Amino acid sequence: MNRSILIVICDFLLLSLLTFSTDLSKMVGENEGSAAAFKADVLPKTGDNYSKDLAAVMQQALGEEQKNREQLQAELARGREAARQQQQQFDQQAKELLQKQSSLEQQYAAAQANVQALNQKLQNSSAEISKTREQLAAKEAAIQKQAEQGAALQKQIAQLAKNNQAVQDEKQKLAGQLQVVEVEKQAAAEKATLMQQQVQAERAQNTRLAEDFKTLATNSGALTQEIRENRALAPNTIFNEFVTNRVWTRFLASRSGFLGMNSSSRKETETVLVTDGTHVFALCHVQDTPLTLGEPGTDWDVLTGTLDHNTAQVPIHALSFHLQDPRVVFMPVTKAEAAQLGCKIYPISSDPFKFQDAVVIGAGGDYYGESSFQIDLNTPAYVKLDRSLLKGLFGKFNPSRGDLVFSRTGELMGIMANSTYCLVLHDFASEVSFPFGRDIHAQHTGEDLSRLFGYVFNLPSKLR
Repeated sequence: MNRSILIVICDFLLLSLLTFSTDLSKMVGENEGSAAAFKADVLPKTGDNYSKDLAAVMQQALGEEQKNREQLQAELARGREAARQQQQQFDQQAKELLQKQSSLEQQYAAAQANVQALNQKLQNSSAEISKTREQLAAKEAAIQKQAEQGAALQKQIAQLAKNNQAVQDEKQKLAGQLQVVEVEKQAAAEKATLMQQQVQAERAQNTRLAEDFKTLATNSGALTQEIRENRALAPNTIFNEFVTNRVWTRFLASRSGFLGMNSSSRKETETVLVTDGTHVFALCHVQDTPLTLGEPGTDWDVLTGTLDHNTAQVPIHALSFHLQDPRVVFMPVTKAEAAQLGCKIYPISSDPFKFQDAVVIGAGGDYYGESSFQIDLNTPAYVKLDRSLLKGLFGKFNPSRGDLVFSRTGELMGIMANSTYCLVLHDFASEVSFPFGRDIHAQHTGEDLSRLFGYVFNLPSKLR
């Protein structure tokens, strides 16, 4: 309750009490007058009795008034005490409020000063704020990331707390085990000396083993290469590789005929690119070209051709006849042209007799099969096809001249000179070459073809 209101209430009660006392006195006086008049009219006037009765009434009224006044004074004292205590509380609160007000006023003044300073800084840094928005965005992202990391760290802390408890439990367990370990430690110390001697011996042995391992690692690479070279591939794998990397060889030859009439011949076949380690060639049998070894030979005026693989195409620049057997012809390909064709370049077999059998693929790619070959001492440059052990795998397998022969390691072994003998390729030596072009009449190809025919004719009959 407010102190001022309480004071007003107390004053009001006091004034009411005083008023009541005054009115009571008047009433007593009036009553005495009325009673006297009444008694004068009704009863005989007896002064002594009247005075006694009036005194008794007055005494009784004054006693009641005294009691009421004492009660009111007691209540007033209690109210004043409560008001005093409340006033003290109010004074204490007012003092605290004044202190807080003073502190707040100081803070407000400081805040006002800060606000003014910040406003000044804000006005001065408005241009800088626009420049640093990206930095603020980056910082906010970093803060968000740190918050996420903080959450993750909180989880880690919780997990570490669990782990710590587990560690404490484990620590107690280890404390018990430590006593056992101390006992074992003494026994282990006795063994340490013996083990140290053993370690020295093992170190010496490990040194020897390390040297042996280095030697083994050096030999491992060579062994891996040897295993790869000696691993036989499945005929299906070799044929599938041929299909993927085969090169279409197309030829066009023309010449002037009788009475000025021109004649031409077109041929095409499938082959592969092969290398002797230095140069790259495409090869085929002469029967798969427009050229014919015969007597008399044909003088051609135009010889052109292309090598195609997928969508790539390169021209044929020349055609050479193999020195060992002119029925085998090959065409040089530059490294840039080989890269343009983008197909595999087959190496010639370094050891064609490593396996007893080989894979024969038809020149047209329409059949392939597996067959054994025999060495014929009378024809050391050739191997003989064992036709009794032919094993066709695709198409009507009947090997004939021009078929390509692959070793079981996937290297090119040679080409069938006829249906029985395969020329084993070791090099690409040549004595006769025809340049390709649209005007080669001066080359007199007929003479070379006739001479080469004589060479083939003089071969043993089994090779012709």
